[in-house]
Amino acid sequence: MSVATINLYDEATRPWLLAEGDSFAVLPSLRPYSLDAVICDPPYGISFHAEAWDQMRDGEAFERWTQAWTRLCLPLLKPGGHLLAFGAPRTFHRLVAGVEDAGFEIRDQLLWVHGQGVPKSRRLPCGLGSSLKPAYEPILIARKPFRGATVANVGRYGTGALNIDAARVPRATGDGYWPATLALSHHPDCPVGLLDGTSTEPSRLFYCAKATSEEREAGCGELPIRATHIYSGDHHRPRLARNHHPTVKPLELMRWLVRLAVPEGGVVLDPFAGSGTTGIAALLEGRQFLGIEREPAYVDVACARLAHWSTREQA
Repeated sequence: MSVATINLYDEATRPWLLAEGDSFAVLPSLRPYSLDAVICDPPYGISFHAEAWDQMRDGEAFERWTQAWTRLCLPLLKPGGHLLAFGAPRTFHRLVAGVEDAGFEIRDQLLWVHGQGVPKSRRLPCGLGSSLKPAYEPILIARKPFRGATVANVGRYGTGALNIDAARVPRATGDGYWPATLALSHHPDCPVGLLDGTSTEPSRLFYCAKATSEEREAGCGELPIRATHIYSGDHHRPRLARNHHPTVKPLELMRWLVRLAVPEGGVVLDPFAGSGTTGIAALLEGRQFLGIEREPAYVDVACARLAHWSTREQA
């Protein structure tokens, strides 16, 4: 079904749409100034081999590729609309450069810190290895340039400012803490409050656990079980799951990002929708969602999860 035939932005229609296809083909068919934000988890540019960019080194190719897809997103956003994109530490500079060269303003960087990652290093003799265990992912915050002053832009388009109050970290008294540039994932039994000086409440930082198997699989009961090789190497067993996407983000983290960057009732785009977590977060936070995913197997997973959570959201 063509995206152009569906008016996602009419309140009478369903609040989400997932288009199967390549973002480079789908994005030009969307309406300019129709999006309030873009929130996504794009490829990280590690061992990057995209068709049109093979003539350059991997880092250069990833940067040009990033510039190309974000340049297609720019006219779709309202002035002041935010773009949030996850990245990998060793290629994040290329992501930032590509987004900036596409015409976005670089605003900030969030760090999503998680202690449960598994090292992907080669195991060499004498206790040697080729890399450290991953423990954080940077998240770029960029913004489409304003039209006029900040207050005027926000008043006209509803975009350009972050929803500080909606994203505050709760506390026992008062309005909650101002959201910081650090978010932490942890095991539920881990005393992460010690990181910022307290063990009695989560103080000034945002905390959430990583996605559980129940969260990953919700809505996928009719899908086939697949083996997923999340990590390379013979010492890592494949994971058997119906939601076989390798990088499912925690729903609470994505909900927090949606609250922070998307106006109430606004439309958020994920051009690399994967298993649909950005869309689920958007629905649960009262936003509309447009996703694009080129892998048919992931489209099936995302549709199943979105249908499940949209029913729950309406209940």
